[in-house]
Amino acid sequence: MRVTVAPSILAGDLIDLRSSVVQIRESGARWLHIDVMDGYFVPNLAFGPQMVRALANCKGDLFFDIHLMVDHPEYFVEKFAEAGADLISIHVESRCDIASMLRAIRSFGKQAGLAVNPETAVEAIFPHLDSVDLALVMGVHPGFCGQKFVKSSLEKIKIIRRNNTAIKIEVDGGVHLGNARLCVQSGADVLVVGTSFFRASDQQEFIKQIEYE
Repeated sequence: MRVTVAPSILAGDLIDLRSSVVQIRESGARWLHIDVMDGYFVPNLAFGPQMVRALANCKGDLFFDIHLMVDHPEYFVEKFAEAGADLISIHVESRCDIASMLRAIRSFGKQAGLAVNPETAVEAIFPHLDSVDLALVMGVHPGFCGQKFVKSSLEKIKIIRRNNTAIKIEVDGGVHLGNARLCVQSGADVLVVGTSFFRASDQQEFIKQIEYE
């Protein structure tokens, strides 16, 4: 099975994001993961729609995977859809009507995803699985790069996969060459990589090793 690898721009060169996008594109990766943080849902701020619009000018064939780690996604969805998103994921913990927000994402012609944090029971996303293209399992507590992978995330992946064989399952946070196979064996088929990708001496080889786990 070919796995989709989605390098996270948050772990790239924040002074020269364009060069980081070019690195991702030239590595052979097919997706680019963009974390959006509002300073409330997580204690950090990152990346607005204007930046996404600017990066879209050098994306090539990259699929833009937008991850909204925000309290109120209703303020952001339309803006990121217009800026160049291909898929927009919101959190089940967000302060919004999840079902209507997922419908809104699809109304803009975008794929919809639903994310779940490590401390949230995976069953919280079950009522919405038929309304999404992707379930996103956080492998770390959201908001910062370089955290250690939470092993209980593997069980969440397995539970989702047992309940839905068609949906894409993405893992975000703490993924590296040492645990990518475990994620895939558990049922994941989209892996977000950040620090491990940008620190790799050969990024093309790094992508190849994970894609064919």
